[in-house]
Amino acid sequence: MTIMKIRGIQKSFNEKQILQNAEIDIKQDSRIGLVGNNGAGKTTLANIIYGSIFPDKGIIDTFNSSVNIGYLKQSTEYSIHDFEDTYSLAENGLFQLSSQLGLNKDIDWADPDWSRLSGGEKLKISLASVWASRPELLILDEPTNHLDLQGVEWLIEELNTFKGAVVIISHDRYFLDRTVAEIIEIEDGSTKLFKGDYSSYRQEKERLYEIQLHQYEIQQKHKQQIEQQLANLKNWSEKAHRDSTKQGSASERRQIGYKEYHRVKAKKMDNQIKSKMKRLNQELEKNEVRAPMEEAKVRFEFQESRKRGKRILEARELSKSFGSRCLFEESHFYMNHGERMALLGPNGSGKTTLIKILLGEETATSGDVWASETIRIGYLSQDVSDLPLDKTALEYTGLTDRESIGRARTIFANIGLSEEKLTVPISTLSLGERTRVKLVMMLLAEIDLLILDEPTNHLDLASRESLEKTLLNFQGSIITVSHDVYFQEKISNKLLFIENGKISRKEYGMKEFNNQNASPIADSKEKEEQLMVLQNEINALIGRLSFMAKGEPGYEQLDKDLTELLKKKRDLS
Repeated sequence: MTIMKIRGIQKSFNEKQILQNAEIDIKQDSRIGLVGNNGAGKTTLANIIYGSIFPDKGIIDTFNSSVNIGYLKQSTEYSIHDFEDTYSLAENGLFQLSSQLGLNKDIDWADPDWSRLSGGEKLKISLASVWASRPELLILDEPTNHLDLQGVEWLIEELNTFKGAVVIISHDRYFLDRTVAEIIEIEDGSTKLFKGDYSSYRQEKERLYEIQLHQYEIQQKHKQQIEQQLANLKNWSEKAHRDSTKQGSASERRQIGYKEYHRVKAKKMDNQIKSKMKRLNQELEKNEVRAPMEEAKVRFEFQESRKRGKRILEARELSKSFGSRCLFEESHFYMNHGERMALLGPNGSGKTTLIKILLGEETATSGDVWASETIRIGYLSQDVSDLPLDKTALEYTGLTDRESIGRARTIFANIGLSEEKLTVPISTLSLGERTRVKLVMMLLAEIDLLILDEPTNHLDLASRESLEKTLLNFQGSIITVSHDVYFQEKISNKLLFIENGKISRKEYGMKEFNNQNASPIADSKEKEEQLMVLQNEINALIGRLSFMAKGEPGYEQLDKDLTELLKKKRDLS
């Protein structure tokens, strides 16, 4: 049963059109993942569905005027007082839900100390309050940002048993694969529906790209052939026109009909050229295949790290308490140059506090941390609200000389921030764009140790994948806190675990921790040969499909074979 039908939604801000034709059907049991690049209009569409902003054009039909919508906003920068009647929510299970999410603190709901809560704890209370309102339609905007593994798993289980409809905006590939049954992509202001989870969506996008590219190349070759024929006809026509005006010798001039013959020949060729050009234009107008749009290429480039000794930091008998609450005590761990450590622990266990101690922003209750005297540390916090909102991105860099500004502009372009984004106040940028501004500040420095607190929060999928590749090539050391399971599995080769009040070092990465060891591939040469064979088979199938209409005998089987080959290629890559 459809509970909401959205048609022809358009929305502009400051003369910039964000949405131009957004369409969604939300059914009673829908599980929709809303994806798109930063700034594509996902949060704008969510606000329109929720009713907090109105579209410029379009209609939203609700088949039940009293649909109760629960909306989890993207940012946790609101206070506990933003929740309406917490005691009423408590009767609907707010406290119980908070506990199930792993929030075991005693909170004075009448006057809570909101500043003492971590980003994850704030999000858990926000999520619990949305859930306690008993919604029929859930809109979750980046719900896994700041959530620990326990919170993510709880949310996945709850969504699987939730009876209402769910619209999820997320760049968390693991989470989307576990929760959604269809993907709606926003691109150039329009929506497109893909059935299946996120991995199926990526498969289908790749398949459609390959088919469109193949058809476009065939059309371009045909166009070049026609244009070559036209060029030849034009040359012959010009020659015929020249011959028709030749004076020639006395005997040639006596030949009756010489000029007339060439005039007729030239006119005939002119007509052929016009006819062929008209047919070509009609064919292109009717069956034009546009060049497929390549996904945005985002490049993160760190300056090469300076050479370091083996050990770069070490904690000895480290303890930290706030009043009677002990986060960790008598803990010892170390880090060597070039290691990539995933910092794990439940929300509130002290991950952010430990980072502040490593940065020198917080003092330990007892014990100490030794760090190499010459080490340079870069820190990306999970909070993007500390940026100077009235400044532009270029002003925020603090650079004044032309060479440095030129390099900064190049990095901004590589990271996906256009020139127009650099000259407007940071307050006008999306959260993902603000995260990129922070990353640029790190890219401009010569860093030995990167400390990344939820680095993929607010980043779109292309940026996440690009950041992963860059970090794998980074020669320095990395400590990451992230809810993104795929990201942690790719990046980490060591773990730093906060559990039961102790910090311990583990000699394996997140992938081993999750028992998800990938099968090894023999060697690069064999892999290249396998990829080449697969690509040839893919090209052959695409060629056959491009000359068939959907529904023809054999089309479905060829399409299934192509999907399987593309999956094999992706797995091998």
